[in-house]
Amino acid sequence: MAATAHFEVAVIGGGAAGIVAAIASKCSGRSVVICERLPRLGKKILASGNGRCNLLNENLSEFFYNPSARHLVKSIFSKFGKPEIATFFKVLGLHTYCEEGRIFPATNQSSSVLKVLEMGLKRLSVPVEYDFQVENVAASASGFLLSSASGRKVSCSALIIASGGKSYPALGSDGSCYKFAGEFGHAITAPVPAAVPLTAKDPICHILQGQKIFASAKAVVDGNTVGEADGEVLFTKYGLSGTAILDISRDISVAVNRLHSKSAVVVLDMTPFMDEPELRTELARRLKDGFPPEELIAGILPNKFGAALAGLLETKDAAAIAKALKSKEFTITGTRGWNEADFTAGGVAASEIEPETMESRLKKGLYFAGEIVDVDGCRGGYNLAWAWASGYVAGQSAAGRQI
Repeated sequence: MAATAHFEVAVIGGGAAGIVAAIASKCSGRSVVICERLPRLGKKILASGNGRCNLLNENLSEFFYNPSARHLVKSIFSKFGKPEIATFFKVLGLHTYCEEGRIFPATNQSSSVLKVLEMGLKRLSVPVEYDFQVENVAASASGFLLSSASGRKVSCSALIIASGGKSYPALGSDGSCYKFAGEFGHAITAPVPAAVPLTAKDPICHILQGQKIFASAKAVVDGNTVGEADGEVLFTKYGLSGTAILDISRDISVAVNRLHSKSAVVVLDMTPFMDEPELRTELARRLKDGFPPEELIAGILPNKFGAALAGLLETKDAAAIAKALKSKEFTITGTRGWNEADFTAGGVAASEIEPETMESRLKKGLYFAGEIVDVDGCRGGYNLAWAWASGYVAGQSAAGRQI
């Protein structure tokens, strides 16, 4: 590439949102380039869904996203929602199937999703500038000028920032582009990890590390319930993980990491298959029959729990034991870091983005897409759905403006 190359549209970030944005712009007849800081595209796509890529959900609506972003999400999905996303991938050649509302590639491999996207870019002859670490974004007479750490430069009439949030920085999204949005006047909601394991101060976590159970989990912040989920709970040496914990972690992370709340608790019902009176009756029967404390909950919870809850079981109080098993409290001390967070909560304020186009309300010709925006959804394909949809709308809008 020459010292400075000009394109009608430039996209910062070669992840889910950036690739789709580039395809949409090129299909609208514009010259477009992707500037990607890594040596290849879509590394985060490859890691998504434990390598299966849960790319969409049958039940797609704004109510599965953070409340402050729902107006924006609703508008974007009205333009490019579930039917349009499904058609987009079908045209690219991807076959899919649905499992309990979650949509996966028929191959069960994330690499298939990335492959069809790369094939689409190749067919459209979209150039990619790899190892392009953007160091500066400046407004110019013709639009924008991007400068890389290696001295390469790209000028463009319209710019789409689709560089992701801060989760899994080794996969390409390290939050480095928030500063560019800030330089154009945008407010940045402090990013915090979401869908992330929690750290807890409780000795039984260490005793039970590696143990999984099915449980009902409730997040309580400053005395108020902020989230509930059923699913797997994994005890770790540092605290709690598993699908149920990831599903309730977002509001706890915001409370602990952004708002500095003083009280965050996870309440576990470790026997959701039995109500409290039934459990109390069963425990009372076992006590009457002379069960020793270490065997009192055998067959109800895994064997490790006998040792982990020894102090409680030795009370031989059926009502107290039942209550503790149905509402065990864990004091949350924090979250694990960005390398263990599936998503980012926070980013460019949704209120500062045009809901029809994804264009900045503060700088004409500047667009945002994907996780860099303060939009985060539930687990289950919602975050990738947002990436595809916002990327497509941003790409088409950037191409459609008068350049």
